[in-house]
Amino acid sequence: QVQLVESGGGLVQAGGSLRLSCAASGRTFSDYNMGWFRQAPGKEREFVAQISWSGHSTYYGDSVKGRFTISRDNTKNTVYLQMNSLKTEDTALYYCAAGLNGNNLARRYDYWGQGTQVTVSS
Repeated sequence: QVQLVESGGGLVQAGGSLRLSCAASGRTFSDYNMGWFRQAPGKEREFVAQISWSGHSTYYGDSVKGRFTISRDNTKNTVYLQMNSLKTEDTALYYCAAGLNGNNLARRYDYWGQGTQVTVSS
């Protein structure tokens, strides 16, 4: 089992920045690819970003490329999502997820956090 706890969400104005964190406990964190997904009310869950177990490879959804950066610190069992130039359409509940073969597909992840709310005002 892997337990994931997200933090860092909040209310920010359009154009601002937030940094989300996801702390993991349980099994060996560095075994897992990590992903961030988001879900807005009435919409399907959307892939945001993925980082490989080593941190050497990252992958982003088209809507966040160039604005968001995913990173991880395996010594702290934590994955981060730096979000810059936020837009109102970034408003959603943001989830982190862990999967041995995690990629851009939600079904490839085995463990999920409870989510942290990000609200971007105009």
